[in-house]
Amino acid sequence: MGRGADACPAAVRRTGGTGPAATVLFPTEGPPVSAVSVLRTVATPKKALAGAALAAAACGTLMAAAPAQAATTGGATPAQSTAKKMIGDSAQYQCFSKIVQHESNWNPRATNASSGAYGLVQALPGSKMASAGSDWKTNPATQIQWGLDYMKDRYGSPCGAWDFWQSNGWY
Repeated sequence: MGRGADACPAAVRRTGGTGPAATVLFPTEGPPVSAVSVLRTVATPKKALAGAALAAAACGTLMAAAPAQAATTGGATPAQSTAKKMIGDSAQYQCFSKIVQHESNWNPRATNASSGAYGLVQALPGSKMASAGSDWKTNPATQIQWGLDYMKDRYGSPCGAWDFWQSNGWY
């Protein structure tokens, strides 16, 4: 039995068109929000998607993500691919990745305005990374190598550094 838009609760409304973009139900208060926007900003995207799917199912709405956009948002950056190759061990890569995600969002040119920390691993000062290569300002591989050496020397491994980071909010 099909349900029309009028059968949906007053607290929700449809957004999106009939094309490949997602059709989702959202609260009536506030401006329209896309599914991609919700997934990027919510801390637990699986819960957000599940909630939206449940609401959509209640009103007979099909949710479908735009394939091209979904494919590009989940891919690894060149720096992430380089780190994965350099580290090898999946568990150690995951720990390294979590630190870099928090510190620089995988931006090799990230600069902390207040401290001057620089790069993927937020070395302070950034010039410390010159010990791994003269191209430390622009080469993610050089920054990754320096970061791995630092984590190994100070914490024993990237996972040792991540354990410390979780307790202290820095490493």
